[in-house]
Amino acid sequence: MRQVVQNYKTGELKIEEVPYPTLRPGGILVRNSYSVISSGTERDKIQLGRKSLLGKARARPDQVKQVIQSARREGLWRTYKKAMNRLDTLTPLGYSCAGTVTQVGIGAEEFQPGDRVACAGGGYANHAEFVFVPKNLSVKVPEGLPLDHAAFTTLGAIAMQGIRQAEATLGENVLVIGLGLLGQLTVQLLQAAGSRAFGVDLKAELLKLAIEMGAEDAALAADEQLAQKVESFTCGRGADAVIITAATSGSEPVKLAGQLARDRGRVVVVGAVDMTVPRKDYYEKELSLRLSRSYGPGRYDNLYEEKGIDYPLGYVRWTERRNMEEFLRLLSTGKIHLEKMITHRYPIESALEAYELISSPKEKFFLGVLLQYEHRDEPSGPKLSIRAPESLLPKGKLAVGFIGAGNFAQTTLLPNLARISSIQLAAVADAQGTTSRRVAEKYGFSTCTTDYREILQDPTIDCVFIATRHNLHALIAQEALQREKTVFLEKPLAMEMGELRKLAEVHRQASAWLMVGFNRRFAPLLRKAKEFLCTSPGPLAIIYRVNAGPIPPDHWIQDPQEGGGRIIGEACHFVDVIHFLADSKPHRVCAQALTEVAVQQAIPDNVVITLELTDGSVGTIQYLSTGDPSFPKEHIEIFGRGSVAIIDDFKVLTMSRGGHRRSIRHREQDKGHSDELRAFAAALREGRESPVPFEDALWATLVTFQTREALRTGRAMECDLSQVVDQR
Repeated sequence: MRQVVQNYKTGELKIEEVPYPTLRPGGILVRNSYSVISSGTERDKIQLGRKSLLGKARARPDQVKQVIQSARREGLWRTYKKAMNRLDTLTPLGYSCAGTVTQVGIGAEEFQPGDRVACAGGGYANHAEFVFVPKNLSVKVPEGLPLDHAAFTTLGAIAMQGIRQAEATLGENVLVIGLGLLGQLTVQLLQAAGSRAFGVDLKAELLKLAIEMGAEDAALAADEQLAQKVESFTCGRGADAVIITAATSGSEPVKLAGQLARDRGRVVVVGAVDMTVPRKDYYEKELSLRLSRSYGPGRYDNLYEEKGIDYPLGYVRWTERRNMEEFLRLLSTGKIHLEKMITHRYPIESALEAYELISSPKEKFFLGVLLQYEHRDEPSGPKLSIRAPESLLPKGKLAVGFIGAGNFAQTTLLPNLARISSIQLAAVADAQGTTSRRVAEKYGFSTCTTDYREILQDPTIDCVFIATRHNLHALIAQEALQREKTVFLEKPLAMEMGELRKLAEVHRQASAWLMVGFNRRFAPLLRKAKEFLCTSPGPLAIIYRVNAGPIPPDHWIQDPQEGGGRIIGEACHFVDVIHFLADSKPHRVCAQALTEVAVQQAIPDNVVITLELTDGSVGTIQYLSTGDPSFPKEHIEIFGRGSVAIIDDFKVLTMSRGGHRRSIRHREQDKGHSDELRAFAAALREGRESPVPFEDALWATLVTFQTREALRTGRAMECDLSQVVDQR
């Protein structure tokens, strides 16, 4: 299907052929009829993408700080490659559209195929022929209302939320600064609410339109009589509220609002403007300055937007979805008029002309810019061929299907895989069609898709790599093994005991094998440390300190259903290292969280884990997120057998025995990813077993599950593999 995208690295706009989206639970598939280009938000996004690397850095100093911290930990070259990969992506454009439902996911049964809907949300309501949208970002369009008008619903909800933040009431005088699309909608909504609107803008034609739309008066921002006109309009009181819908890099609208608002008035910022606030006016009038966050409560809340959990009506009367519904009601009853606001229409194949219009307008006037979709045949499937089929399977190569192409896959797994001569990257699947397409082009895959089952059903695929979010790991691995595909599975193996047991049973019956991506056991310095310690028998004491650094509490990894938390999602790595070094089975696990921090977290990520092994070895994992993120992440100390080995962030290994000490230093951090993938490919090509025994992966996963139980109960937990597999 066709979709409008921007390459964030180069700034280039394209109408790209990408795989059709697939249906997911909690949402609907929509065949778009119209989508609206936001001349403010999207123009800013395009201009940022067209900036040089230095310009992008100046615009996002927060991300520059993260890059500097990464360079200190991982080295300049690795950090540079990661940064370039993040930039070299296809970014979808658009966030307001309308069309017809084609499929309904589980949990979104309030919709039916054939329903006409308006949709919202960046990353969902895109400029594309088909879109997947969660149910809380979708609303039904009233009978008789044309879809080209319904496509403006998101923008209408944004304007409505600004008015709600302003608390504008019947008869109040409200100044609207900025009479673009949002400003014109705000004027009409104010009139519908019984407030009196006065418009301000830089263009005379927008003043004229605002008066036609319901403003009682309007004036140019540069008008020397502006203050007097507002004073006359408000009977000398000043504006009760000022709503700023302008978009500018300057702070003039904020300054102007302070000058024209009445004593103890309200100023609400809706548009993207500089927030430098002049103290004098705002202090002396004791003004309230408020921001309006997009189109209402629920915005940026993943539980609301992605998982469909609504706020109770009695506590939150107006959510983003309810704002959308109300805007559609006002449209359908004739309270809002859009005919004069739709100035341009372009077919999707001419979308670049539309962006040229809003980016460097040659015409004097534009406002509502619509993209319209004349559909080709219905999609037969999400698979999209990038190259000729005959290039899929060169003789003697292993055909790889790759499922889940997120940041780790693109920065670590795929670059290393691409360098293995025996590997042919055949097909890639990602939930985002733009990601799937870009990764296919970048790494030479022959096909791309948004449905991983297309890969599993392909008989020419020899093995699959699974790097999706954690909740899908066990499910996809089971399906792959049942189709006799060898599997490389990024950790964790599973998220709960039931699916671990089921996966273990499927693996036992399968003719193919599965390897979990425990890369650290392939790290050169760790292997040298093990060789050094293996010269004599005896238990080991292993101290593994992990300065994990904080992640936001709403990050998907912290979601109990999707990510399972950082102990299951990442600490399994460190359990595997202890198991690998001691070469002994886990026996008992104890765990203690930092109490004051843990009470603030749904899933603790500041934990000390003590692991006892059957040979008497003891491993301690200090997994901490409260430290300085710029400090090196991993430090391992190993004592025993008359020796000491210390690994500092996989850059330096120090070995000491009998008073003799020597060190090995690497310029770059090496956690074993490339050696791990070469070992996987060699084992598959030569018909050998997995380089990481499946039983080892079961042990590591079981220990993290028991760690979770130890944290919950406050007791030491036994580790016995019979809890997972029947060993009779």
